[in-house]
Amino acid sequence: MSADPKKRAPAKLGDVLASVLQQAGLTDRVAQAAVIPEWPTLVGAQIATVTEPLLLQQDGTLVVMVKTHAWMQELTFLEPELLRSLNRDTSRPPVTRLRWMLQR
Repeated sequence: MSADPKKRAPAKLGDVLASVLQQAGLTDRVAQAAVIPEWPTLVGAQIATVTEPLLLQQDGTLVVMVKTHAWMQELTFLEPELLRSLNRDTSRPPVTRLRWMLQR
């Protein structure tokens, strides 16, 4: 019995997904959005306990919920330092801005 030339080995899901993302032009956005699950490591435990990153806008703005107004004010002053930390990995597009929203 000879092998059917029309049959191929199944592709790995990760490879298929990477190909689809690349064809759709979303590879950079997905890489950039990796800061969301990495947030606690990138900003530290103290800030991570009072914040929650929600979404990354198309212009590179990361929207972050903050538990108190006092923390929101403090984080506004820390924004340049936080952006440096978030953008340490130069292989992905940078987060350009942080937008703080008070958690209700």
